Amino acid sequence: MSNDKFYEEISEAIVSLDKEKTIELANKAIQEKMNLLEVIEKGFGAGIRKIGDLWDEGEFFLPELMLGGTIMQESMQLLFPHIGTERDSISNGKVVIATIEGDIHSIGKTIVATMLSANGFEVFDLGADIPAEKIIEVAVEKNADVIGVSALLTTTMIGQKKIIEILESKGIRDKFKVIFGGAPVSNAWVSECKADGFAGSAVEAVNLVKNLLKI
Repeated sequence: MSNDKFYEEISEAIVSLDKEKTIELANKAIQEKMNLLEVIEKGFGAGIRKIGDLWDEGEFFLPELMLGGTIMQESMQLLFPHIGTERDSISNGKVVIATIEGDIHSIGKTIVATMLSANGFEVFDLGADIPAEKIIEVAVEKNADVIGVSALLTTTMIGQKKIIEILESKGIRDKFKVIFGGAPVSNAWVSECKADGFAGSAVEAVNLVKNLLKI
């Protein structure tokens, strides 16, 4: 079986919400010593993004969205220890990441957090529906280098802008690189908010953070 076919099989298992099959394929990827970062991005990531599309189209509802997220997270728990052996022992930097208040979409953000961790960053994933003030509080407390904020709904994007506004009002904007994620986010929105960039996929997010921190 080609790698692309294998990735497709993983994606289909996730979209079918077939936990047993998904876990079986995760174990197979480990046993066959595949490139697990690629397996996550092209297999699991593709499947979970498809679930997000089905949610947006009204084909899937909250139970399916949450079950898909659970299957994804359980698979990551299996894969992650095996990715860990590829990481440098020295942290490349600290990233605080969260989905903004009012938004429960956490799947894409979880993939990004996993990929950043696998690439040697110390990641503090706060979860979904997190107030801007809380995100900044943790970033200050952890002395983070990067703040990543996801928004999947156009109605919650304003929370991303609020992050920048609070940082400016506290006089600490220059302490952090601030990046955005989420389907409705664009370069124009990033410019309007005076953020430092956005990424459309987990791989892009890792490259963006590395470039911003000059790694």
